[in-house]
Amino acid sequence: MNQQKLNRAFLLLMLAFGVFLAGSYALIYVIKPTETHQNANKVSLEAPIGGNFTLISPNGEVSLSDFKNKLVLVYFGYTFCPDICPTNLGNLSMAYRQLSDEQKSNLQILFISVDPERDTPERLQQYVNYFDANMIGLTGNAETLLEISRRYGVVYAKVDDHKENYAVDHSAFTYAVDQQGVLREQLPHATAPNQFIDTIQRYLNRSTN
Repeated sequence: MNQQKLNRAFLLLMLAFGVFLAGSYALIYVIKPTETHQNANKVSLEAPIGGNFTLISPNGEVSLSDFKNKLVLVYFGYTFCPDICPTNLGNLSMAYRQLSDEQKSNLQILFISVDPERDTPERLQQYVNYFDANMIGLTGNAETLLEISRRYGVVYAKVDDHKENYAVDHSAFTYAVDQQGVLREQLPHATAPNQFIDTIQRYLNRSTN
């Protein structure tokens, strides 16, 4: 087995382990390039700190802090993703459409690309519009995305780097950021629509009490 396949197997093992740890902050992924492959990542025993960020949308810069007093759900993925992203965003969309108008006005969903080479702001927005959930697609340069991913415990890596139609392996959590901009929890891949609704209502109700 060549080195690239070994790196890919290692990454897939980490992603599977991450699903097992989805409900816990005790162990979390942080991007740390290894010496053997610039896209491979290591596991860190650090809780994600989250925090503010500024990225690019078709309408210019967008910051997490722009949505103060709203619940924000953040998902990291890419538009060429064949199944994981559509599944998760589809469930988010189904949940969103079942909310009241007032609940929708107090919620913002952000989709952050981990594939800045192909995902332009325009392509991202066209993609998220398909889900009809008032999502905003965001991107930035590779260095900015890496810094943000470290703070949110996101792991990702390109597969078959030298091919035009490469894939990107990535963790698949949805991050819940409360109305004060604090990262509160991460929801695992394929969280059901009713579970998203329960989470959304819990945070929105908390802010009114």
